[in-house]
Amino acid sequence: MKVADRAAGAVIGALIGDALGLGPHWYYDLAELRHDFGDWITGYTDPKPGRYHAGMRAGQLSQTGLILVMLLRSLVEKGAYEEEDFTQRLDRELLPHLDGTPMHGPGGYTNQSIREAYRRRVEQNLGWDRTGGHADTTEAAERAVVLAARYAISPQKVAETVAANCLLTQSDEAIVAMTTAFNCVVALLVAGEKLDPLLSDKLLHLVKTGSLPFHAVTGTNRTMPQPGDPDPPRAGKFSSPDALLTPSYMAEAMEDPGIRIEPAWKVSIVYGMPCAIYHQLPAAYYLAARFRDDFESAVLHALNGGGQNMSRACLTGALAGAQVGMEGIPERFVTGLENYNELVALALRLGQQAETAKRI
Repeated sequence: MKVADRAAGAVIGALIGDALGLGPHWYYDLAELRHDFGDWITGYTDPKPGRYHAGMRAGQLSQTGLILVMLLRSLVEKGAYEEEDFTQRLDRELLPHLDGTPMHGPGGYTNQSIREAYRRRVEQNLGWDRTGGHADTTEAAERAVVLAARYAISPQKVAETVAANCLLTQSDEAIVAMTTAFNCVVALLVAGEKLDPLLSDKLLHLVKTGSLPFHAVTGTNRTMPQPGDPDPPRAGKFSSPDALLTPSYMAEAMEDPGIRIEPAWKVSIVYGMPCAIYHQLPAAYYLAARFRDDFESAVLHALNGGGQNMSRACLTGALAGAQVGMEGIPERFVTGLENYNELVALALRLGQQAETAKRI
């Protein structure tokens, strides 16, 4: 499978997960979720009246998905990540439609990170270098999938662009580190690596060679430092590489016969239903490792777990899509997306850019 196909698969997979979550978003009472949508949700659904995103239709994207598409368009049209072009799109296409409150704006709901950016950018008239807030959620990780797909063969470029893009809306170093780590995983999958217990060792090798900006004192395979070893440079680097270890631990848990999560949608209970990134990533890694060849099962188990299932399905969709490529995503999920022709065309063009970079 070519890098181009896997890159497009990661992007479309993320968008599918986002749109799947629109209808049954934020049900923390699973009995209520089953009452409103049945025992097993199999596709796109309309949000119920009085719920989040009410008035929107099945197959539409949330605001996070719409921002992802803005970044996708910017990358494809410019051929590279140009932060100024992306932020101009936010200034022009998003911020004028917000008022700083949650239940308002494109997509039917505005997340905390975007509300904080709105207040700093619009109400306080600050530059985009000062708009990042302290939300511990996954909005940046979700939209940055397009950066991971575009620069998949250059982990250092992935880390640089993802971290910079995250800082536009989220400034907490730990959140930036986890956001960057997730998209480094997506990039390796697009490049052809497997989501298995060995993946983190490959990521740590990139840390040792200076390709990823994480701080580490241990040696290969996390061996202890030797007496007299200098402390690695800290300036400008994330405090710890531990965010790079999570995917392989989840893959190892999935392969361990003594550890079973049945049915798989109960990852939401094991790792938590809330929105914070430290609840979301373990569940997404587990599902994407368990269903590495089965996109449908991966995203539907992410969806049917309730809680912040939109982000869980989006992150899982990106990981699963990067593994199966466009050819491995069931057609009904693709054609069910609103405006799918344009979205697929953009994703394929991005994939071609990634493939061209590989040849160069």
